[in-house]
Amino acid sequence: MNKKRPVNLDISTIKLPITAYVSILHRISGIFLFAGMAVLLWLLDASLASEESFAAMKESLNNPVYKFVLWGVLAVLAYHTVAGVRHLTMDGGVGETLKGGRLGAKLVVLLAIVLIVLAGVWIW
Repeated sequence: MNKKRPVNLDISTIKLPITAYVSILHRISGIFLFAGMAVLLWLLDASLASEESFAAMKESLNNPVYKFVLWGVLAVLAYHTVAGVRHLTMDGGVGETLKGGRLGAKLVVLLAIVLIVLAGVWIW
């Protein structure tokens, strides 16, 4: 093994392609989605306890903090879904080339931004 080879351990200087960022964000969004589903299940459980708790939950969802959390979970869900469809499409043999991978990554980002903005409009 050549011990004189250059080694770059400074992560901040490494330039990753857009495909790497989309893939890494897909994994991170899965983690946040897992936590977000716990929050949504808690909200559902709290709303189903009684009519009064449903009314209280409906009232509390007018709070901007609750709206922001709900929008965040929907944003993560939108991104994760779009990136997951990209991965499934690539598993089917479409977009496996370098050019196709870059185009697919750009489409994921564009479509996810559109869906996230639409979710924000729907919630706010």
